Amino acid sequence: MAAPKASLHLVAPVWNGGTRGIGGLSRVVAPEGNQKKGKSLLQFLADRFYDVEALRDHLLRKRVSKVHQKNRPFNHINQRYGPYVAGAYFILKQGGAVRFQGREWIRPNQRGHFSLDFLKLQAVPVEAVDASGCAINYQGLDSLLALKELQSLWLQRCPHVDDWCLSRLHPLASSLQELSLAGCPRVSERGLACLHHLWNLRRLDISDLPAVSSPGLTRILVEEMLPSCEVLGADWAQGLKLGPEEQPRDTAGPIPA
Repeated sequence: MAAPKASLHLVAPVWNGGTRGIGGLSRVVAPEGNQKKGKSLLQFLADRFYDVEALRDHLLRKRVSKVHQKNRPFNHINQRYGPYVAGAYFILKQGGAVRFQGREWIRPNQRGHFSLDFLKLQAVPVEAVDASGCAINYQGLDSLLALKELQSLWLQRCPHVDDWCLSRLHPLASSLQELSLAGCPRVSERGLACLHHLWNLRRLDISDLPAVSSPGLTRILVEEMLPSCEVLGADWAQGLKLGPEEQPRDTAGPIPA
């Protein structure tokens, strides 16, 4: 004797935004035997597609709001301790690291906690910032641009750093000597062209930029734009089409018969 068929239950996630929410939905989609009166699975999903879209939009808005919250300025710290301490606090809260002039690096631990001893360094400039992998965006740069003596800035693998962010770095032109943009997915040739303002730059890492279509040509142009800067990253021939005379030769010789 065959085992009875199990009813199919779909439980949709809870979404409280809007007027058409999903609240613990549990419904039999395919009743067994002659009792089948419900809709087919495809029809059921089609009827609920609007709710799925609304849930996705809600989650997207939530992620955007979280990034916005992380990039808020700490105005109360700036007013009390000054821009150096406020900028350092912003980076440390992001999970990055800072180095005050003549001091050791300050980094949060695995739980994101860090010592507040640097609050005493109100008059000591921040000379280096390692924001690798942090969620810094266009708004969050306000906290960095106040660090007028900043010499080294690592923004590698920052998912929200884009061309518009690079266009804002010009206030650091007189101090910034080292900049890393390696692995930033939203940085393209247009953003790199904005770096011509950074006339004091001595080292620039533009490796692994997926939005740059011709890395080799871009490196050549950046080197011409910043002649005193060492440009790291793409090989000059990467992404370029070589002529027949420039193609690598096969020195192995013909395969013997």
